[in-house]
Amino acid sequence: MKLGVYNAILHDRSLSEALTVIADLGLTGIELNSGGFLPATHIPTFDDILVSNTARDDFLGLFEGTGVSIAGLNCNGNPLHPNPVIGDKHAEDVRRCIRLAHRLGQHRVVTMSGLPGGEPGVTQPTWIVNAWNSAALDVLDYQWGVAAEFWRETDRLATDHDVKLALELHPQNIVFNPADILKLVELTGATNVGVELDASHLFWQQMDPVAVIRHLGPLIFHAAAKDVRINPETAALYGVLDNRFRRLSSDEPRTNLGDDEWANEWPKPAAWDFVALGKGHDVAYWTEFLRALHEVDPDMLVNIEHEDVELGRIEGLEVAAAVLLEADAALAASLAPASVR
Repeated sequence: MKLGVYNAILHDRSLSEALTVIADLGLTGIELNSGGFLPATHIPTFDDILVSNTARDDFLGLFEGTGVSIAGLNCNGNPLHPNPVIGDKHAEDVRRCIRLAHRLGQHRVVTMSGLPGGEPGVTQPTWIVNAWNSAALDVLDYQWGVAAEFWRETDRLATDHDVKLALELHPQNIVFNPADILKLVELTGATNVGVELDASHLFWQQMDPVAVIRHLGPLIFHAAAKDVRINPETAALYGVLDNRFRRLSSDEPRTNLGDDEWANEWPKPAAWDFVALGKGHDVAYWTEFLRALHEVDPDMLVNIEHEDVELGRIEGLEVAAAVLLEADAALAASLAPASVR
């Protein structure tokens, strides 16, 4: 497998500096953000690459001799957002990312399924978490119709460009668990839509990522190495759907999500936190995680995503990389013939 880093945490430095950080960690891949919620910071010649072989070759030349190569593109956003300022842009970003991947010789684009509004004419998405009432199922029927139309068309584009679309099973998306991705594939007949197996969002939903990998099998196209720590005392009071988020004011540092939407501050103390690998689950667990991915695809791209606010940017990557590399070595040792162990 190819182990790397999703580059969003390194947007504070140049691409060259980011590649040096990753190489120094002993990793060999960089997943490049290419639109959606976050800008394509490390692809400043994006538009030129789409039309110019010289621009493409110049960009690819930046990776030569670094020991790090491109390990997929990332375009996480909400392409189904009912506000066209957000939805239309994120949808076009996905299409542009597919074309960029083809130009760069890449075959994996990570994105999200998106989330429509609950009915025509609204401007905000509606996330049905628990459809216990019939009206909620009516909303879902409408949303699945919107989603199927978009992903059927986008799957055709991806197929034409030899690209697999790996959807993150993420909250506030219509696809956020294994049943949902199976439903989307059934509704659309998609051949190039599957899953980016980000373990973190499965952990807090109380799923077992290893079991999910083995359940979905060949629908797993890509993976993210990201851990979660459940905080038992807080979770006992508020549950894993803890909704005590705080709206950040315009004079505080905050992340724009499109138009006038912004990420809110995480609950404090939280029922669960994103943490570096090893702080939620040990090396033995991550070894089995890699084993399950290896069973699906021995060449699986597995990239660290760092969102541990208790650790600095480089510190968090160092902690995560040490655990991932140890797990990878343990897997390799277990797979080696008995004669060479």
